[in-house]
Amino acid sequence: MRRGLWMIFRWPLLLAVLSLFGLVSALIGDEGYDLFSWLSLGVPLVVTAWVCWRLPRRA
Repeated sequence: MRRGLWMIFRWPLLLAVLSLFGLVSALIGDEGYDLFSWLSLGVPLVVTAWVCWRLPRRA
């Protein structure tokens, strides 16, 4: 099966954009911006942990 670039890079690109918005929001504001930055920077960590947990283990 041949995959296009969008199929390969859509999730890493989405996580990168989400992280960028989280970092920028942490710099520009307080209160609501802080909450948004914590959530948007936590999502890539949760996704990474979930993917690592689902990987098959080698015996």
